[in-house]
Amino acid sequence: MDTTRHNWTREEILEIYNKPFMDLLYEAATVHRQNHDPNTVQVSTLLSIKTGGCSEDCGYCPQAARYHTNVEGNDLMSVSQVKAQAMRAKEAGSSRVCMGAAWRNVKDGQEFDDVLEMVRTINRLGLEVCCTLGMITENQAKRLAEAGLYAYNHNLDSSEEYYKEVISTRGYQDRLDTIENVRKTAVTVCSGGIIGMGESAEDRAGMLVALSTLNPQPESVPINALVPVEGTPMAKQKQVSIWEMVRMIATTRIVMPETQVRLSAGRTQMSREGQAMCFFAGANSIFAGDKLLTTPNPDVNEDMEMFKTLGLNPQKPFVKKAQPQTVDAENSEYRALGEKPRWTRPGHIIERNLAAQGKSKA
Repeated sequence: MDTTRHNWTREEILEIYNKPFMDLLYEAATVHRQNHDPNTVQVSTLLSIKTGGCSEDCGYCPQAARYHTNVEGNDLMSVSQVKAQAMRAKEAGSSRVCMGAAWRNVKDGQEFDDVLEMVRTINRLGLEVCCTLGMITENQAKRLAEAGLYAYNHNLDSSEEYYKEVISTRGYQDRLDTIENVRKTAVTVCSGGIIGMGESAEDRAGMLVALSTLNPQPESVPINALVPVEGTPMAKQKQVSIWEMVRMIATTRIVMPETQVRLSAGRTQMSREGQAMCFFAGANSIFAGDKLLTTPNPDVNEDMEMFKTLGLNPQKPFVKKAQPQTVDAENSEYRALGEKPRWTRPGHIIERNLAAQGKSKA
C-alpha cells in the first residue's frame, strides 16, 4: 500500500527539519530502510555536453555568460565524444549518465537532434540516460522519451519566494510547467535544489513542499550544497555545514520516502564521516567523477574506496524502472515543430547579480 503523502505543509516539514538531531536521524533511517536497500547507492556520472555562455542570471552559476568566472565556454560535444565518456563511466561503475547543456531552453534544430542521438547511443550501452537542458515543451519531452531517455532533471533550486532572490530571467512556474511536460511521457523526473544560497530554513521547507506535493513525487531529488565560485554573485557565501546538509537529506527522505535522494554538489567539502551520515539519513544516490559540470567532485577511486569502507554497493541500472525502448530517428513518430514557446522573463532587479556583472575578471 502506498503511504506517500502529497499534502505536506511548510509547518509540518519545518517541525521535522528542527527535530533533535538524533531523533531526526533515527526517523529518516527507519523510513529509508522501509523503502530502500540501505547498502545500495546509485552512482551517476554528470557530463557537461555544452559548457558556458548561458543567457540566464542564476546567482550561483559560473556558466552564466554575464559573470566573470574562469569557465571556458565549449560548443556541443559530438556524439562520438559522448559515447567514449559514457563507456568510461560504465567501466568506473556508474549506472547513469546525466548530460547537461548550458541552455535556457531547448530549441528545435540540429543541436537538439544531436542530443537525441546521444540519448539513443547511451541507452543502447545499457545505461540510464538523464538530461538537463533547461525548459522543454511537451513535444520535445516526447522526442526525448522516444529516443530512450530515462530521466529529465529540472531543479526548482529553492522555495518559490526565495527563487526571486536568485534568478530574474525565468519564472518558477516555468520550472513546474517543464516538469509537467516531462510527466506527459514515461520519462522519470529528477528535481531538487541548492542549500546555502542565503535562504532560511523556511525556504528549505518551502522547496520540499513544492516537490513533495507533486503527484507523483519526483523519482530523484538532488540536494546540493552551494559551491561558491569566484565571479558569481554568491562567491562570498559561507559554506553550508554538514549538520544542515544531513538535516536537509533526512527531512527530504521522510517527506519523500520512495524517492532517490541525491547527495550532489559540495561533496568535496565533506569528510567521509559526514557523507556516511548522509547515507544513513537516506541519501542513496551520488554523482561520481572529478567534476560536476564545472565544480570539483571527489575522484571515482576515492568514492569506491569509501563504498568499500561503508559496505555500500553501486546500484545496477534499471532497477527502479525498466529500460526504455529506443526508436531510431528515421522511425520517429514525433518531429520537430519549430516551436517558439514564450517562457517567462520576470526581469525584476537582483542587486547582488547586477553587482557581479559589473566586476571585471581579476
